[in-house]
Amino acid sequence: MTEALLGFGAIFLLALLRVPLAFAMAGVGLVGMGLTRGWMPALASTAQVVHETGFAYLLSVIPLFILMGNFVARAGLAHELFHAAHAFLGHLRGGLAHATIMACAGFGAICGSSIATAATMSKVAYPSMKKLGYSDSLSTGVIAAGGTLGIMIPPSTIMVIYGIVTETHIGKLFAAGVIPGLLTAALMMLGVVYMAWRDPEHAPSEDPVPWAERLAALRGVWGVLLLVIVVLGGIYGGFFTATEGAGMGAAGAFLFALARRALNWKSLLEVLAESARTTAMLFTLLIAAHIFSNFINFTTMPGDLRDWIVGLQLAPIWIVAAMMLIYVVLGMVMEELSMVLLTIPLFFPIVVALGFDPIWFGVLIVMVIQIGLISPPVGMNLFVINTLLPRVGLTTIFRGVWPMVTVQIITLGILLAFPILSLWLPSFMR
Repeated sequence: MTEALLGFGAIFLLALLRVPLAFAMAGVGLVGMGLTRGWMPALASTAQVVHETGFAYLLSVIPLFILMGNFVARAGLAHELFHAAHAFLGHLRGGLAHATIMACAGFGAICGSSIATAATMSKVAYPSMKKLGYSDSLSTGVIAAGGTLGIMIPPSTIMVIYGIVTETHIGKLFAAGVIPGLLTAALMMLGVVYMAWRDPEHAPSEDPVPWAERLAALRGVWGVLLLVIVVLGGIYGGFFTATEGAGMGAAGAFLFALARRALNWKSLLEVLAESARTTAMLFTLLIAAHIFSNFINFTTMPGDLRDWIVGLQLAPIWIVAAMMLIYVVLGMVMEELSMVLLTIPLFFPIVVALGFDPIWFGVLIVMVIQIGLISPPVGMNLFVINTLLPRVGLTTIFRGVWPMVTVQIITLGILLAFPILSLWLPSFMR
């Protein structure tokens, strides 16, 4: 236990010194293993982790889904999704904000990345909202929160990483995220209703669009529907694995972008380079987390902590609720994916020992990551939007996102209280 606590303390100290968390986790894990097990076993274990992670077939799903999202963004499907949602919802007060959330949900179904969704919608939705007189705080708050739907609605790179780290069925995790993702989008739209009621002058409505134009707008989203049906339908139906589905999605998105003449040699190289950079970042974090996890597993901390918590004789659901509270607080001061990879070795064995379903816990993990992505002061989506919209100050973005943080905390409470919302769809899969 002492060695593990010193390891966690060293990581937080290095983080305060601005050492990237991936390097901090890998360094502490390697040194910890060296001091407790010997340097030769430590070096051999580290080399094995790097080799196995780099050559793991299952992990190829990550770059493929990232590539699919980048091709889709290059093809301009986000504009058509927003246009279709705008046609149906623009006549409501705050209609463009509703349309932004729906477009984020649709884009998330083919992207799998929160940051990419928020960045894309900053370029697509913000200019229209600004033109109609929406307040900057409402506009950016909705874009930041809507962007988080990209990691709950499948396919989700975060769910893939969680599934690999905990050895949980990725296809079932994808199925588990559907209802929570739609619930989150619906509650966000209720949040927009409240924000529009509170500040009606800065959340205007437009004249209704004729039904002929609405139906015409739907024709532009057939590519999104086709990709979702092929990829997710194939995975859920058992026609191919998650990795094969990611390959089909990436190939389909490439052909779609090619058919739209959205690719040339320069843009293709840009898409490939961006996908490679994102993949390298995620793999570095994964390798570091595995190295640190190996060190923690060689200590007595996981077993001791599990025995202590079980010995408290609290209702198991309250123990999980306390974990979620810890995650929400940590998400305000730490990068979200690193935070989860750092704590999973501690919390996951406890959740399993308490008899909870790992799939349900995975959905809760994604939900707290969503909250962290938009929680000041270090929410990643907030800084992405501030970078793309430099004229909008961070304080304005912070002010606009707080109602959406509240909405997501309420959603987390609902998912915590009603596990069936996460487990109903996976129950139909073999």
